[in-house]
Amino acid sequence: MRVRWVTWDVKDTLLRVRHSVGEQYCGVARELGLTLDPEAVEAAFHSAYRQQQRRQPLYGGAGGGSARTWWGEVVCGTFRSCGVEDGERLRLLAERLYQGFSGPAHWEVFPDVTRALQGCGARGLAQAVLSNFDGRLEDVLRGCGLREHFRFVLTSESAGAAKPDSRAFLRLLELAGQPAPGEVAHVGDSYQNDYLPARALGLHAFLLQRGSEEGGGGLEVPPHHRLRSLDELLPRLEQDLD
Repeated sequence: MRVRWVTWDVKDTLLRVRHSVGEQYCGVARELGLTLDPEAVEAAFHSAYRQQQRRQPLYGGAGGGSARTWWGEVVCGTFRSCGVEDGERLRLLAERLYQGFSGPAHWEVFPDVTRALQGCGARGLAQAVLSNFDGRLEDVLRGCGLREHFRFVLTSESAGAAKPDSRAFLRLLELAGQPAPGEVAHVGDSYQNDYLPARALGLHAFLLQRGSEEGGGGLEVPPHHRLRSLDELLPRLEQDLD
């Protein structure tokens, strides 16, 4: 069956953070007169993020909250763990970081992305995004010059479910007009969140493992489902298109 849609994960597939979270958080902290250890901040962030995910799934949307408040609690929890107690500084840190990650300032596009998106578009393939992200993703993609390639952008916040939950993928298919699963190819860097759930629903799936010579790491992924670069995607798709 001819592939008509290509759907994309975003973080570490199309975009990556420009520097480590610890470095970027510390950069904003320096603007407010704070000098902190990036490694300590990085560890504190991951702990605060996991705790917040458990308390309030889907960026607070599951409980009627807002992503801004959700991330504010993550930022404040991160810096409190590093000894910052000043309420006004914490408020400013939360606001500046929320705004900074809302656009291209803290993100960069992988060099193979634009070629892949343009190539898929030139072949007449419809494209969309499915990402475990909050509502800022539209602005992030627009700021990075990528939004124009996609028919729609579906986040876990707007879907009401996060990958690998099949409901996120079913909502994706609904927005795409209910194509047959074999007409859709999903591309992502996560075996658990992208490859396995897409395959479980009968979608074509490609696991992106940039720079990996061996690939797989024991994962049950056929070689022709693995990509070391997005430059390999269109030739793989054309095997099905032609």
